[in-house]
Amino acid sequence: MKALLAMILSVPAIVAAFEAVSFYAHNRPHGTLLSAGETRKYELYVPRSYDRTKPAPLVISMHGAGGWPVQQMNLSRWNRVADREGFLVVYPSGLDRGGPRVWRDTRDVRFISDLIDTIAASYNVDRDRIYANGFSNGGGMAFVLSCMLSDRIAAVGMVGAAQTLPWSWCSDRRAVPMIAFHGTEDRMALYDGGQSWVAPAPFPSVPTWTANWARRNRCAPRPIESRIANDVTRREYTRCAGGADVMLYTIHGGGHTWPGGEPLPEWFTGPTTSSIDASSTMWAFFRDHPKR
Repeated sequence: MKALLAMILSVPAIVAAFEAVSFYAHNRPHGTLLSAGETRKYELYVPRSYDRTKPAPLVISMHGAGGWPVQQMNLSRWNRVADREGFLVVYPSGLDRGGPRVWRDTRDVRFISDLIDTIAASYNVDRDRIYANGFSNGGGMAFVLSCMLSDRIAAVGMVGAAQTLPWSWCSDRRAVPMIAFHGTEDRMALYDGGQSWVAPAPFPSVPTWTANWARRNRCAPRPIESRIANDVTRREYTRCAGGADVMLYTIHGGGHTWPGGEPLPEWFTGPTTSSIDASSTMWAFFRDHPKR
């Protein structure tokens, strides 16, 4: 299991490798914990509206390969949504292990589980509303959590997910709601599938992979198609087991970016659309899908 995850999820640095070292030095994670004998880091955001007398949802947002917590915070702009909606957001850090920070083995699953426990020990966390999402390699890690931590994660979200694990690998059978965003011109995690320069294994077709998730959730076979904006369409699988809907937002002409988030260098990642806000849309989906 560990070897498989190491092979599949250890994609090289595709985001933020070009950032100055001094920027990271001024944006180090504020929290640490010991997990599986290793010191792990994270950045926790608590909105001013947090009321410890009321259970609050927890959103876990994971950076892409080569990223770090504050970079993911700025990219996704989750904090703005948290301020408006009153939930906690935590940005965990992958381990560099002598190279770019990535998500790649079962110790990371243990870390996320320990991180939930650590936050819940200090804050009033709603255990039925814990959600995981990520960008690129972090999106691939969200899939891993749906397979190995489905007893704790209510729903997952993915943006430009670098995902190559086969469905036969996923042993958890709980129907986990999923929402994804992917650009058709993503030159790294290819929308139509195939071999990319960023990973040793080929990527699956995003629409096919989404349909397989809907099959996992025992959804109705025919999705509902709709146009959200000139450059955004939605494919929605409904009537799923336990109400575990599956949604894919396709960004036509979009690159390896976070829709509505902080634009990345277009020459490297492609364009970022402002027609849809992935974080706000993801939160609306999460809000409607507590753990059942």
